[in-house]
Amino acid sequence: MTRGKCLLGMVVVVLAAITIMAEDKPKEKGFVRLFPKNGVPEGWLVRTWSDVSKPAEPSVKWTVKDGILKGSTRGTWLISKRRYSNFILKFDFKLGPLGNSGCALRAPLFGDPAFDGMELQMADYRYNTSAKDSELTGGIYRAIAPLKQVYKPTEWNSYVISLKGSRLHVTLNGVVIHDLDLNEQDQLVLRHNGQPAPAVKDRPRTGHIGFQELSRGNEQVRIRNARIKVLDKPSESESKS
Repeated sequence: MTRGKCLLGMVVVVLAAITIMAEDKPKEKGFVRLFPKNGVPEGWLVRTWSDVSKPAEPSVKWTVKDGILKGSTRGTWLISKRRYSNFILKFDFKLGPLGNSGCALRAPLFGDPAFDGMELQMADYRYNTSAKDSELTGGIYRAIAPLKQVYKPTEWNSYVISLKGSRLHVTLNGVVIHDLDLNEQDQLVLRHNGQPAPAVKDRPRTGHIGFQELSRGNEQVRIRNARIKVLDKPSESESKS
């Protein structure tokens, strides 16, 4: 065997070993991918920004390409058809310089998820330079500021969100930014029209999850590696689907 063929054979063996190792890498037990296919997400609704009971214009599309979810039009939500109570939600997100998004948690299919459910904020500080900490990335919108601000502008950031009963635990980029008993969260929260919203402690404990597109400019929010682990008992989870 020539030296060239020998080297080629070694390369093939190494590549095969790497492939086997990648295939054998353990998966996260119990987690289900939210957007496993390219194209329009299945099992999701596109709704208007201020009232998710209203469908968005038919031309508005959220799409998945190469595993990355992206919206197309400012002022919409992508809302799950399924309802969730207790779960762990993980995903990465990336915003442009004028990026503004949010993750809906336990939101009803009416009203504004930021005030009628909960919205975990994703917003670059340049979107609104006068924004309060509770309106920036990591905030429970207009209600609870994060313990630390560890958002990385124009880079990929990673959320891990755990909701079980009244307990909310959130990490951003590996740093704990919320560890809360929701029963204790009675802050006054004002809607965009100045009217009071329900206190966080009084908001639903079961509802829908979702992602918002409210960015300015030409760069939409991007979401990747979104997956969820339901913590309810099977019978409870099935009854809420």
